[in-house]
Amino acid sequence: MSKHTVKRAIIMAAGIGKRMQPLTFDTPKPLIKVNGIRMIETILDALIANGIEDINVVTGYLSDKFEVLLNMYSKIRFINNPYFDRYNNISSLYVARELLDTDVIICDADQIIYNQDILSPVFDKSGYNATEVKSHTDEWVMTVENGFVTSCSRNGGDSGWQLYSVSRWSKEDAAKLKSFLELEFEKNNRSDIYWDDIPMFLHFDSFNLGINVMSKDDILEIDSLEELKMIDSSYLNIEGE
Repeated sequence: MSKHTVKRAIIMAAGIGKRMQPLTFDTPKPLIKVNGIRMIETILDALIANGIEDINVVTGYLSDKFEVLLNMYSKIRFINNPYFDRYNNISSLYVARELLDTDVIICDADQIIYNQDILSPVFDKSGYNATEVKSHTDEWVMTVENGFVTSCSRNGGDSGWQLYSVSRWSKEDAAKLKSFLELEFEKNNRSDIYWDDIPMFLHFDSFNLGINVMSKDDILEIDSLEELKMIDSSYLNIEGE
């Protein structure tokens, strides 16, 4: 099977981050510092370390705040999502759909990358980074057979592979994503869904997805203020909304 090499990154950073309030009242969640480093910086640093420099950040909530990143990452480009406060994250990939014309990596901005190798640009099959599930999780869980994803449960499970918000798409599959984004967002008015619903559920049979295996220690998703306090004690005295 031919290898693909990521040429471009799309980072999703438009969300409001309600579960991190009051911190997100004046700071977008990806810009919150965890032990002194902004979450999104760990992603940007990892992309650059892997030679991926065509980096595009989709912003929405408090979009002007992201300009601080230009002091350190002068080459990144911003795309504004005007729908961020009305629609789900399908709208963020929709506004960036013209970028889906090459081998691409798509990441959520509110994650912490501990192992830069998990953003390696080389891949065999389109698909998501995943960790093996060894006890129950409520996160999306994929079943994998012979290297291919055969199904996905949005209700979690006790075994399988947990999907993370890091995915790679070949030029061919990225073009499919673009077409399906336009179909679902424009024609079918599916503004309420995650963009991931397209390859994982709505049009699953149009893709032959694999996974990129990683360890749970390689990445951290922080979903709430309480989880942040467990990682960074400097926030212990902050009361949630």
